[in-house]
Amino acid sequence: MTLVNKLVRNPTRELELEVCERLADSRTWISQHVLTKQPPDSIILIDRWYPSDAAFRRLVPFAEILQLNIDRNVRVPDLHIGVVTAPDISWTRAAARQRGLNSTVIHRLEEHVACTQAFEQAIADHGWVLCRNEGTIEAATMQVISEIYKVL
Repeated sequence: MTLVNKLVRNPTRELELEVCERLADSRTWISQHVLTKQPPDSIILIDRWYPSDAAFRRLVPFAEILQLNIDRNVRVPDLHIGVVTAPDISWTRAAARQRGLNSTVIHRLEEHVACTQAFEQAIADHGWVLCRNEGTIEAATMQVISEIYKVL
């Protein structure tokens, strides 16, 4: 967290790349020490895996972050589902939480809009599944279940 705070105070490509490298290293550890111990027929849901986290980066290109993780042998998911909420709805929901917005990276709605657009573009570019999160939880859940069945 210290490194992220340092990046927020003084954003440079070098610091952002260092954050990305540390996150990739932690995902490598998870890939080697946690995921390998799961039963082979398990469904493992992971939030903030490298595609999701990469959308928050401004100075290191999305493709470079994906490649960084692949080069470090971070496990590539069998199914990518990008859950996206319209920025204005997401912003309002976050502000209404007890802890508030509570972000070290995003401080303005315009930044949130840019991150959401970057993530939606990456989802489209890579052919991942887009799950909109403005409707009911039941609708989103059914979409995710349907996509899992397609993989199985």
